[in-house]
Amino acid sequence: MDIPPPPDLGGHPQQPYGQGPYGPPVQPPYQGGPQVPYQRWPGAYSPYSRPPVNGFAIASLVLGILCFVPAVGLILGLFALAQISKKGERGKGLAIAGSILSVVGIVLLVLAVVTGGARDFMDGFKEAARDSRNSSGFPIGTGECFNVPDSKLEGARYAYQIDEVPCSSRHDGEVFASFPVHYDSYPGDAELTSLAEKKCVDRQAAYVLDTWTDWGDTDINYFVPDRDTWGRGDRHITCLFGDGEEKRTLKGSMRRDATNLDADQLAYLEADKALYDAYGTEPGAERPEDDLPGHKEWAGRVDKGLAEQARLLRAHDWPTKADAGVTALIGAIERNREHWEKASTAKDADTFTDHYTAARQHIGGKREAAARKSLGLATTSPPTSPPTSPSDANPGGGAAAV
Repeated sequence: MDIPPPPDLGGHPQQPYGQGPYGPPVQPPYQGGPQVPYQRWPGAYSPYSRPPVNGFAIASLVLGILCFVPAVGLILGLFALAQISKKGERGKGLAIAGSILSVVGIVLLVLAVVTGGARDFMDGFKEAARDSRNSSGFPIGTGECFNVPDSKLEGARYAYQIDEVPCSSRHDGEVFASFPVHYDSYPGDAELTSLAEKKCVDRQAAYVLDTWTDWGDTDINYFVPDRDTWGRGDRHITCLFGDGEEKRTLKGSMRRDATNLDADQLAYLEADKALYDAYGTEPGAERPEDDLPGHKEWAGRVDKGLAEQARLLRAHDWPTKADAGVTALIGAIERNREHWEKASTAKDADTFTDHYTAARQHIGGKREAAARKSLGLATTSPPTSPPTSPSDANPGGGAAAV
């Protein structure tokens, strides 16, 4: 039997199942099913889907730049790269840069340990830290000159009485060294004075390398903190050259070191020092008959000093203008050594005196003067030796002669 179609009720025609009358198909309700697996961060960039920067990458870069703990920076960098690859986060460049800097830091650290640079750095850091807490009570530095009231250096007990002046003008004193002292509390005048006497004498030889320097009336002095200035932070001893006659007769700097000497002059003075260091060990007894063994040992030391002087002179490449003078000096040294060697084995005082008299003609002789002249050094052997022994002490914040 034929079934008639449904009557037309004047509405919209019936739509297929699942499709509404005004829009796209309607999805049936969620009926369950397999879960979607863990996905990477969506690939394409948009302002609304930008992935975060990996935190370990940032930390690796910071530690790599600081080089404070380079091994940790490298580990964090490698860990960051693994996470970035897995999660799709940003920061790959940061992690790579941090890892490279950390590797550089590790290499530098290993080199510092192997070469001792790490220890030197820490020692220097500690010294700098101590020095930052310790200020000098003397107002001028090494290589500078000054005047004091009435030219009485011993009376200048306070730093504000020091007037800096050019070393080219007449002056009362010149600073040639300054060094910190390290005590937990004020050690007392006697301790600081003893320390100043020893170290200032030691330092003057490094400031004045030329043994032929004319000292004139120069004394070694020092300026030490007293209890009051120590309490205000003064922890330095300042070493000074002063006018021993208190007449402001000093003029020009006493400095003779690498700051104002060239390489050839320094090489000559190094060789010169080998001789004069030995010559300066002469025994206390003036006459050989009073201490023949002591004088013979001294002659042996001078012989060795001459040998070292000749060796150093031969080792340097001298300029043409100085070559002839230095060569002649080396020949004179070798001839002179024969007398010192015989003096060192003399059987009696008279024999020693004979060889010593002939030998000492070389000390300050014409050959030395000629070699010095070709190098632009002093050519007149000074009549006085460098000041080395205390003459008057004046501790307690003032300057004292050594």
